[in-house]
Amino acid sequence: MSAADKAATITGVTRAAYAMTWAGVRHRHPGAPPREHFLRMALIVLGPDLACRAYPDAAGVIPR
Repeated sequence: MSAADKAATITGVTRAAYAMTWAGVRHRHPGAPPREHFLRMALIVLGPDLACRAYPDAAGVIPR
C-alpha cells in the first residue's frame, strides 16, 4: 500500500469516527442546541481539561 493510499484510508476512518461521534451526541441529546452538541463533541475529542480551556462554556455541559 502506498503512502497516499494509507493516508486516504486513515482519513476515511477518521471521518467515519467523527461522524459516528456526532451522531451519538445528537442521539443522546436530541433537544440540545447546536452549540451544546459542539461543546459535547469538544469534550469527547479534546478531553475535559483542554476543552474547558479552549471553550470555557464547555464546563456547563460536563456531567456531574
